[in-house]
Amino acid sequence: MVLFHFMSPSQAWNLPMALPSFLLVFILLPSIQVLSHSTFPNSHNQAMNPMILQTCDKIENQTSCLSRIQTMLENSDDRNPTSVLKAALEATLAEARQAIAMVTKFNSLSVSLREQVAIQDCKELLDFSVSELALSLAEMNRIRAVGSKDPQSQGNLKAWLSAALSNQDTCLEGFEGTDRRVERFIRGSLTQVTQLIGNVLILYSQLHTLPFMPPRNNTRNQESSDFPKWMTEGDKDLLVSSPNGMHVDAIVALDGTGHYRSITQAVYEAPSYSNRRYVIYIKKGVYRENIDMKKKKSFIMFVGDGIGETVVTGDRNFMQGWTTFRTATVAVSGKGFIARDMTFRNTAGPENHQAVALRVDSDQSAFYRCSMEGHQDTLYIHSLRQFYRECSIYGTIDFIFGNGAAVLQSCKIYTLPPLPFQKVTITAQGRKDPHQSTGFSIQDSYVYATQPTYLGRPWKQYSRTVFMNTFMTGQVQPRGWLEWYGDFALGTLWYGEYRNYGPGASLSGRVKWPGYHMIPDASTASFFTVRQFIDGLSWLPATGIKFSAGLSN
Repeated sequence: MVLFHFMSPSQAWNLPMALPSFLLVFILLPSIQVLSHSTFPNSHNQAMNPMILQTCDKIENQTSCLSRIQTMLENSDDRNPTSVLKAALEATLAEARQAIAMVTKFNSLSVSLREQVAIQDCKELLDFSVSELALSLAEMNRIRAVGSKDPQSQGNLKAWLSAALSNQDTCLEGFEGTDRRVERFIRGSLTQVTQLIGNVLILYSQLHTLPFMPPRNNTRNQESSDFPKWMTEGDKDLLVSSPNGMHVDAIVALDGTGHYRSITQAVYEAPSYSNRRYVIYIKKGVYRENIDMKKKKSFIMFVGDGIGETVVTGDRNFMQGWTTFRTATVAVSGKGFIARDMTFRNTAGPENHQAVALRVDSDQSAFYRCSMEGHQDTLYIHSLRQFYRECSIYGTIDFIFGNGAAVLQSCKIYTLPPLPFQKVTITAQGRKDPHQSTGFSIQDSYVYATQPTYLGRPWKQYSRTVFMNTFMTGQVQPRGWLEWYGDFALGTLWYGEYRNYGPGASLSGRVKWPGYHMIPDASTASFFTVRQFIDGLSWLPATGIKFSAGLSN
């Protein structure tokens, strides 16, 4: 499928926008054989045969997969591309649920802490995938019922499918440092889930979107002081109010002057599956605890007394036997999380390798005036859509990493001394498929490098990161970016720089990789702005806190 390499914005925009969906399928699947006439006897169904085959492409048990899709289609009231996509989603969801049941059986076989933690990670990550697939299926049903094709729905589906595609990889990565015995048992089932999700994402991309969509309007020089639309009117007031003047649902204080002495207890007693904002005010102090907010804890907001005043700290790390996923001092998974005026810290130090301060799987989450402090793997932007404003991030190796879709705006990035012979790298973005809507956009920010530093390296095949209008000190190395190993991903990644400045921002010595781009114009750069990159966000009226919806001057 040679046309499925990652395309640049200019290449994608040159494709005919009105190209019929079925023609796209036939162009992109030249090697697939058509199903037999007896299976789908009429010509309309035969036109869908390539789609059905694509659903089960590269699946080990292809016959079983095809049979399941066909059975689901036979129970469908209509036969069209959307019904094929819906059947594919249903089959993938069933496979993911089976995988959870299978992984659960291996609890008794684990012999080490790391192995036990890895198995628990797998169960949670597969549960993430099930939730994201179920959301995708519900959104598809809603679209079919009302006939809506609005960009918000398309953005949701791309975000959820992109997240679901990567969860299984995180599961398997957790077995690093074990004898891999359990991993070998479960890899087959997880691989099948991943392949099915990947095929669904390809089908959806063919039918609805291109890898890049051109900007709807020129957002250059447009400044917005609005919040993204997932924040309610009440949320906006919370972000600009002082803690003493806002409504709070719970107060945490070490000295006993609040409702709770620990953040963990406040989160535990917060409502589950809430559609209403629940505000936890955390008074100044150093809270030594590991906080894990599960998916059911939605629309929670942390309000602290300021960076360095309200501090959550821990020291979990890879060398203690934890998986990277589980080292986080604070992990948030419930939708719509917001944090303001806080520090998230991991004190494990560079000698203990992976040690996450903050891990985020919360869709449509925002962090305002927060600090993330650690060394290797400080900020784990694991999945889904995230926004960071006026935050500080400290670290040494790959200290902003993961496979979410994130915009960091007006943030300060600080490097710390690494171990001897280590190279400081700021980002390690983990996009594994060209159809995922993920990547990191660092805009209007500041890179304060105090030792030789590289902007990033490609953790996965289609790693995507851009720096725009960002100041860089002279310790940012002339070549800018670093290989992961050999020539891995150098032709498939998408790294870009646009109008950066400072002594480390010169482009004259930058790498010459096929996937590296000196972004030439505002229209290309606009794709990576808040308005375009995080799901084509719309914005609410001004609140007093400025967010750039497009490109700054």
